[in-house]
Amino acid sequence: MNITEFLQDKFPDADIFSDGADCSSKLVIVSRSFEGLSTLNRHKLVMGTLKDHFQSGEVHALSLSTKTPSEIS
Repeated sequence: MNITEFLQDKFPDADIFSDGADCSSKLVIVSRSFEGLSTLNRHKLVMGTLKDHFQSGEVHALSLSTKTPSEIS
């Protein structure tokens, strides 16, 4: 399972767009789960979900953009 699929499973309502390989990629995640959270807390939520992927070395670099649907419209 790649990172995008893994995150889609963890954030089922999200629209996730990726650019780059799984080990070093840029992700844009648009989710209602981010409503009311600061950018820092949104990133902590996503990075915490990927903790095991970083520890295993499967992912070593990741650029995130986290938005709510209302921030896109």
